[in-house]
Amino acid sequence: MSSSAPAPGTPPRPVRVLLVEDDDLMRRSFTVALERYGYEMRAAADGLTGLELFRDEPFDLLILDVMLPGLDGIGLCRRVRETSLVPVLMMSARGDGLDVVAGLEAGADDYVVKPVDTYVLVARIRSLLRRATYAAAPGPEPAADEGRPQAEGQVLVFGELTVDTGGMEVSVSGRPVALTPTELKLLLEFAAHPGIVLERHTLLRNVWDYGWDGDSRVVDLCVQRLRRKLGRERIETVRGFGYKLRR
Repeated sequence: MSSSAPAPGTPPRPVRVLLVEDDDLMRRSFTVALERYGYEMRAAADGLTGLELFRDEPFDLLILDVMLPGLDGIGLCRRVRETSLVPVLMMSARGDGLDVVAGLEAGADDYVVKPVDTYVLVARIRSLLRRATYAAAPGPEPAADEGRPQAEGQVLVFGELTVDTGGMEVSVSGRPVALTPTELKLLLEFAAHPGIVLERHTLLRNVWDYGWDGDSRVVDLCVQRLRRKLGRERIETVRGFGYKLRR
């Protein structure tokens, strides 16, 4: 998350969301709807204005349309990822197009296809925020059904890869590796089951909180990003089944 937790006894501050959407009606509609759910909204109609707002103000989550004038959503996501691990949700009008893949490759954590119902959008936002809070808060481990390793403060070593499940820190050959909340939760899911093949639908449920069949591309693209950061040989593809972390 973008700022530290409030002092004890202080009411939690609203979650700050930046929405970048060029369609005026959709931008106003999403802004009003999300404000009703208690989110503090800022909105921009183009990518460059969105980038300026992102650089000037702290945000807990970004919602980026793919098709934007000037700097498109994919380019904006790349610029954001140069300096920040803030959760990013992409919106696409072409759910089966290359723009979805490009957005995930650029570092987005998830995507929704327009038109999207408000309750679906809010569900994806809450899922992303849970991952971000989870990744930022070391301490006692939650219950097993939440998909985390069950050893408090355990340091797991897989060759040159070290995963500190208490401190939420990852390193390769002693070099710290910065992971987005989604990448970190995916790695922790693998680390909790080393050498065991995890199917895509299992990862969608445990990492992305999909209670229904989701798009397995989000898993495949996030695995690719992890491989670029951790080494391509560390996560193995088991064709027809899924992936596993090599011990």
